[in-house]
Amino acid sequence: MLDKIEADFPEHTPRPAHAPKALEGIRVVDFSHFIAGPFATMILADMGAEIIKIEAPGRGDDLRRYPPVHPELGHGAPFLWTNRNKQSVALDLKSQEGVDVARELIATADVVVENFSTGVMERFGLDYESCRKIRPEIIYCSVSAYGREGNFADRLGFDPIAQVESGFVSMNGYADREGVRALSPVMDISTAMMACNAILGALVARERSGLGQAVEVSLFDNAVLMTGYATMQHLFSGATPQRHGNTSPDTCPSGVFQAKNCAFYINCGNDKIFQRLMSQVIDRADLASAEIYATGTDRIRRRDELFAILGEAFARQPWSHWQSRMRAAGVPCGQVRTVGEAIRSPEAMERGLVTRIPHDKLGWIPNVSLPIRYSHTPIVDPVAAPAVGQHTGTVLRELLGYDHARLARLAEAGAFGANVARPAEEAET
Repeated sequence: MLDKIEADFPEHTPRPAHAPKALEGIRVVDFSHFIAGPFATMILADMGAEIIKIEAPGRGDDLRRYPPVHPELGHGAPFLWTNRNKQSVALDLKSQEGVDVARELIATADVVVENFSTGVMERFGLDYESCRKIRPEIIYCSVSAYGREGNFADRLGFDPIAQVESGFVSMNGYADREGVRALSPVMDISTAMMACNAILGALVARERSGLGQAVEVSLFDNAVLMTGYATMQHLFSGATPQRHGNTSPDTCPSGVFQAKNCAFYINCGNDKIFQRLMSQVIDRADLASAEIYATGTDRIRRRDELFAILGEAFARQPWSHWQSRMRAAGVPCGQVRTVGEAIRSPEAMERGLVTRIPHDKLGWIPNVSLPIRYSHTPIVDPVAAPAVGQHTGTVLRELLGYDHARLARLAEAGAFGANVARPAEEAET
């Protein structure tokens, strides 16, 4: 499969050699795992922050085992997707020696990120109050399921749970069956984006005041936000949002139609777009000016008949015909694609969304870039996600000044896990 990918996608184009980085000089000690925390820190890493990912020795982040797992890497595609541009340090936080090393790393950091269950960091002695004693200006970001305080602080949470409990699932799918979860971890991704924004805001505030602070983002809180303006619609009307499949309940005609060779989506978000669709795309100027279709409310009442007219017209020609006409007329439209079709599309290829990057074991791996473009501080060149503890020796030697003897003593005490004689970089060659 990777051979096929190699033929499909270009090599990553390096950033200008001397271009500054947006977050250069910012160090993050990252205790997070799975998606919401690690994706947030990966965004920071792509902006130029130094990310030191703390993982359990041997096993590491549980996301490493999400499939498909490459046999030579020991971790899978999901882990690669959310952990590039990071250094992995393996510490056993159940040992006092491991916690002591973590505390020394925090003393050098600007930001700490964690998404353990509530109470875990307190048991390690690495909660916010403990960390601010180590470094008063620390920004400490907790990503939780239902918040760190209150009646629900003990609850565990994953993306699908947030989707169902927030009402998000109730809005998605078709009216004649149960609501459907999004397969993409949309709550994890959006929570990560929110956490990243919160950290960036705290960094700006600290630049002005000199003060650090605790930051918290809850998966559930964010999931409620992700129901969109449907929440406000419910508060205004009292009505419960219904499932409409691919048809918009708010605009018309908006939905999926079938061309001669494939399906596509159009979105007529206002009256002018509708008029252009009818007069310039399907050559029905008479309907564009018809009183019965004058407003969005009028068209919603006559959705079935309007969809029938459009469906009959669209079935006569292939997608290429309709796409060019709608593009010329300024009618928002898009082909219904698979994931594979999307990343190989002309739009994705022109934007360089998927490239190949070097890998020390495989030669190269695919990479999916962030949708951020900076003119002055371009995103850093992607470096593949690390193996568990890959940088333990390097980080502790170069950042904390540990020598061989100290590393050996810590290894013997179990700081790096059982049966670890010395971090890999320090082993004799």
